[in-house]
Amino acid sequence: MLPIHDATPEERRTSTIARRPLLDASAEDLRTWVEARGHKAFRARQVRQWVIDRRAESFEGMTDVPLALRRQLDEEWVVFGTKVAFHGVSPDGTDKLLLECADGKRIECVLMAEDRRHTICISTQVGCGMGCVFCASGLKGVERNLSKGEILEQVIRLRNLLPAGESLTNIVVMGMGESLANLDNLIAALDVVCSPEGLGMGQRRVTISTVGLPAKIRELAALDRQYHLAVSLHAPTEALRNELVPVNEKIGLTAVLEAADDYFRATGRQVTYEYVLLHGLNDRPGDAEALGSRLKGRKAHVNLIPYNPVAGLPFERPTPEAIRRFVEIVRGRGISVTVRKTKGRAIDAACGQLRRRLDESVSAVPISAATADVPGTAIGIE
Repeated sequence: MLPIHDATPEERRTSTIARRPLLDASAEDLRTWVEARGHKAFRARQVRQWVIDRRAESFEGMTDVPLALRRQLDEEWVVFGTKVAFHGVSPDGTDKLLLECADGKRIECVLMAEDRRHTICISTQVGCGMGCVFCASGLKGVERNLSKGEILEQVIRLRNLLPAGESLTNIVVMGMGESLANLDNLIAALDVVCSPEGLGMGQRRVTISTVGLPAKIRELAALDRQYHLAVSLHAPTEALRNELVPVNEKIGLTAVLEAADDYFRATGRQVTYEYVLLHGLNDRPGDAEALGSRLKGRKAHVNLIPYNPVAGLPFERPTPEAIRRFVEIVRGRGISVTVRKTKGRAIDAACGQLRRRLDESVSAVPISAATADVPGTAIGIE
């Protein structure tokens, strides 16, 4: 076994910057590096299998890899380029990780357990540039895209929290950031997750959420993948969406819906429309009627998300009666509807919430706020 160096946080950060994160490299890059140091090519595959299949988080535990190679790896590579800045566990069993990247930026990801389902929610950017007025993720804007490895590390780290023998069942790309604004790195990471040499997850178990970037939606459709698309709609009219999702002024609700229609035609995958319900703003009967009219005739599913207040923002959660009435009206138009179940509120599990709390408070005193409930199992209202 290689000796363990009990480094300080600053030493770890400096070391991480100097060394390459393993999951940012392609299989071919790692194989080339291994062969250049006099080792057999299969050793590269062996190292990746240790991380992806056998949950290794350091090189020292890779006992069937030659000691010389492990030492060379330890000098130039790190298994993870991120480190866990915070790990919270909610009474309902939800796990929330706040990960610190090599440059000190922080991102969030969540593991939700429901019976035999193990769903994770991952981020694609540091912050978000879409400007949704009710969302904690975008309060500071977007800082940068995450790399392929930083996206993949979220998946592997959350998987590693599961007991041995258990695996992830679903991935939702609904964390911090606009997913399609970082499409290339996201697809590169998901290709590893869904490949036989990776986690072997079926593409249809992955949902990619977007505010709605028409060109990127069509680009995703052309990639010949089977990922599920979720469009964060939040309003049934151009005027109201401009108010709640300011980027809509440059895009247009009609253009978003047309791109989603194209995605359905190209992939055969039903599109889900996410709709955060805000008291007195978009939860009124007229809003439900307008939403039903917009989606009528489309093979669509609506996932309603009752809002959880964010400290400092003026929005409120709708009443149970308003939620029930909204569901009845939309269903009356022949549209499939579910209401998202709340999970992880005790640990600020909604995207952007934990990062904001810890960034703003040295003492990390919890605040009773979340942008919207964590993506989890949807429940219907009968």
